[in-house]
Amino acid sequence: MTDQAPRSDGTGARRRRKGEELMVPRAEFRSYYGRPVIKAPSWAARDIAGYFFLGGLAGAGSVLAAGAQLTGRTTLATAMKVSSLTAVSLSAAALINDLGRPGRFANMLRVLKPTSPMSVGSWLLSAYGPAAGAAALCAVTGRLPRAGATATAAAAVLGPVVATYTAVLAADTAVPAWHGAHRELPYLFAASATAAASGMALVCAPAADNAPARCAAVLAAAAEAAAARAAERRLGMVAETYREGRAGKLLRCAQVLTGGAAVTAAIAGRRCRTAALASGLALLAGSACTRFGIFAAGIASAEDPAYTVLPQRAAKEAALTN
Repeated sequence: MTDQAPRSDGTGARRRRKGEELMVPRAEFRSYYGRPVIKAPSWAARDIAGYFFLGGLAGAGSVLAAGAQLTGRTTLATAMKVSSLTAVSLSAAALINDLGRPGRFANMLRVLKPTSPMSVGSWLLSAYGPAAGAAALCAVTGRLPRAGATATAAAAVLGPVVATYTAVLAADTAVPAWHGAHRELPYLFAASATAAASGMALVCAPAADNAPARCAAVLAAAAEAAAARAAERRLGMVAETYREGRAGKLLRCAQVLTGGAAVTAAIAGRRCRTAALASGLALLAGSACTRFGIFAAGIASAEDPAYTVLPQRAAKEAALTN
């Protein structure tokens, strides 16, 4: 009988059975002229990661605003409506700044293309923005309460989609760290958005009215940690981009800030206004770190050819084996 054929180790090198040396050294993945296998998005981190964060804050904030209004927390409801309007306005400004000129955003509204997350997102912002604006204006002026209630409800319905559609937008690309986690990324974005909105509520709400925000903060911190772990398990070796470099530093900061703030808010947020304020600011910072960290992980995975080649090769070998 002949020896079993050498097996691939997933990096292009061939190896014999256990205990034998590599026949060929590990391959280093390079492309012509040192270019990556795929083209990394040309998005600016400040604009697009900021767009991700601010959109999440706006969308989740509208849900909290509607809940506060239904429970009679008018001060909190008004503050969250104003916060959501401000956040969505800044989010749209960041997107337009990355596009280069306002006309490009208007051009995306010429046609609704359901298969394009960017097209759907542009129409979504165009519908959500006026609803959030009307809700905030009616709350601040005290006029047209029925119209304000309708606008508040509309913003709350659209809010969850506004908070999470950017995850679909990112996952729809060929970027390994985003596309590979396409199932978990919307949940991660939803949890991060809820953390940001609960943080804003803790900053704005009187201590006696911040119970919903404290509960939301705890749930958001737990959900974000669970979604992040699930995404890393699915990504396999690509999860290295979430743990190393700039992305790793940002995501570790996010874990500390979000987890610590949730615990502090739950224990001392009701009795101590200072603790509630500090927790709220930490939750906002943690959510921003999460969005910027995920953005950095995506760019890192696109720039390294190994994160494109190795998962594809491993998937092909697994399919052949099965």
